[in-house]
Amino acid sequence: MLKKIRKYFGPKKLAEGNKIVINAEKLETRVALLEAGSLEEYTVERVHEEQIVGSIYKGIVRNIEPGLNAMFVDIGLEKNAFLHFWDAIPEALDAGMEEIQRKNQNRANAQNKGGQQGKGGNKPPRKRKGGKNPKIQSKDIPKLYPVGSEVLVQVTKGPIGTKGPRVTTNISLPGRYMVLMPRNDQLGISRKIEDPKERQRLRKIMSEKMTIPEGKGVILRTVSSGQKVRYFVRDLAMLVAQWDEIEERANEGKAPLCAFREPDLIERTVRDFLTEEIDEVLCDDLEAVERMRELAGVISRRSRNRITHFNTMVPIFDKLSIQAQIDDAFYRQVWLPSGGYLVIDETEALIAVDVNTGRAKNQDKMILQTNIEAAEAVARQLRLRNIGGLIVVDFIDMKARKDQNAVYRTMRERLKRDKAKTQITPISQLGLMEMTRQRLHESLNITINEPCPFCQGRGVVKTAESMSVELQRKISGLLAKQGDRLDELVVIVHPDVLERMRSNDSELFVDLERKHNARLTFRGDPTYHREQIIFADPKTQKEISA
Repeated sequence: MLKKIRKYFGPKKLAEGNKIVINAEKLETRVALLEAGSLEEYTVERVHEEQIVGSIYKGIVRNIEPGLNAMFVDIGLEKNAFLHFWDAIPEALDAGMEEIQRKNQNRANAQNKGGQQGKGGNKPPRKRKGGKNPKIQSKDIPKLYPVGSEVLVQVTKGPIGTKGPRVTTNISLPGRYMVLMPRNDQLGISRKIEDPKERQRLRKIMSEKMTIPEGKGVILRTVSSGQKVRYFVRDLAMLVAQWDEIEERANEGKAPLCAFREPDLIERTVRDFLTEEIDEVLCDDLEAVERMRELAGVISRRSRNRITHFNTMVPIFDKLSIQAQIDDAFYRQVWLPSGGYLVIDETEALIAVDVNTGRAKNQDKMILQTNIEAAEAVARQLRLRNIGGLIVVDFIDMKARKDQNAVYRTMRERLKRDKAKTQITPISQLGLMEMTRQRLHESLNITINEPCPFCQGRGVVKTAESMSVELQRKISGLLAKQGDRLDELVVIVHPDVLERMRSNDSELFVDLERKHNARLTFRGDPTYHREQIIFADPKTQKEISA
């Protein structure tokens, strides 16, 4: 009996259940999501980096580009934000949501209020006869938002590379159980809630038991499944109060200004990840633990009790063997259980993933098994690395269509866990699977790393033989250009290149000395990069440019 009590109330092993592990340090905060001990998601946020996705700004339209069907809005950042005309039109619910019809409410009035841009903001076109609003089209946007006008926007995509942030006028405020759309009167339920009875219960709650302000819309999130009405009422009241504060701040301040800043990683973790599926939250910082408990306590006492301070002198990610999984996950080559492996190449235009058999035997069953493992690994790697955009996966060729469909189903099933929006196509005749994944931020690879200053991000360096050939050309050109003014030359290279010159190409450099009637002195410096070459005048010791 005592063993059962300890098993139920005592701390679970790392390989059991779903856990969130948080490493809070002075310069950065790291959050790892573990499922049965396996690292599934990994997020890093640094202190000096400003999190703007989800933030709301009051901006000024600086210029309109009809050719791009877009305008550029000054929101007070280094680069103007990009607002596509379609992102300025009242948005319909996407395919992932089931729309719920309102009861006993004037939808025409709600739509009118939902289209307004706040106090003092731009208003939609005047009503036609009969009291109905005309449908706003992209051609109407330049009239609604002329250059110099103020507009309230929300960042949907952070700056990536040389591009500025992307924004929308379709503002949404995420809560614990729902998302409030203050300018859109639609009601919806996440289609990830699959139980018909539960969906029916939630429909009844939204249409009969909740008082949703006119002109505002609500979407129930997946985590709302099985929750009591009072949680929804409390969540809605908090979101409406938050929106009122945002409107007040936007109306009183002068553009450009930030009316709402998206919370930091700690608060977002409590809001988005601390669901009923999470068994435990471990954090190595007592201050962060107390803050999370306070935030979770407003939502659920049960959630508050799942947050634990993990006191350790050893870094928590090392103590729980998470760092090793992080290191393994970010290699270009990712091994699969069957002996096959993935090769992941991230480019500016797309992500290319190549599936190889590796040590796996080349049989139909083994090929299918390797491809299924690859589909699971790809879905996991997309979440881990925060990869977005266009992704192409080159699977091992399969003859049977049923095998291709099995891999496709596996990929779709695994992607259901991904919070980012994804679209996927079946495997083509060429053995390729094409997919897109919503990209809100730069990938972790770009966030954590920077291009090598020597190879400029190529990922390869020239061989010693290539450098020897290049060196001969440069010496020949330099001596020919200097003529009689230079009869001695010191050449400093990497030891690998020097060894190649001595062992294989010594006669070639002797011929160069004879041809140009000059003396060449070679030195090796291990601190040099293999592609680095320095020419110097032995008399003045000054560097000579080739």
